[in-house]
Amino acid sequence: MAEPKTQRTKASVAAFIAAVEDDTRRKDAKAVDKMMRAVTGEKPVMWGPSIIGYGEWKTPSGLWPRIGFSPRKANLVLYVIGDFKSCGPLLKKLGKHKTGKSCLYINKLAEIDEAVLHDLTQASWDHMNAKYA
Repeated sequence: MAEPKTQRTKASVAAFIAAVEDDTRRKDAKAVDKMMRAVTGEKPVMWGPSIIGYGEWKTPSGLWPRIGFSPRKANLVLYVIGDFKSCGPLLKKLGKHKTGKSCLYINKLAEIDEAVLHDLTQASWDHMNAKYA
């Protein structure tokens, strides 16, 4: 199996966040980074040109962050949920969001309950650590 195209880099997370053009998206990225650092106890690392990851785990095709996020133009994308069924009650309380295969899409932190986002992030981190210890 081919290695993932998205690889860990030595690029600066702080410089990447500082370069986010939209003021709200940049402020939200700083807040999510602070929260993920607190939840994981990990120093963030850039994965590819636009993903900020915390910790890592070995997938069948190579290494990938245990959790992470990307402040994209359209949405703030959080790579935090591996099991949406168990997170259903939290997602119902989160606020305005969309989900993908293992992604949570948020337009602005102001549109969600940040305490619930913290709980979702913690649940995801705990799940990943239990499953891939």
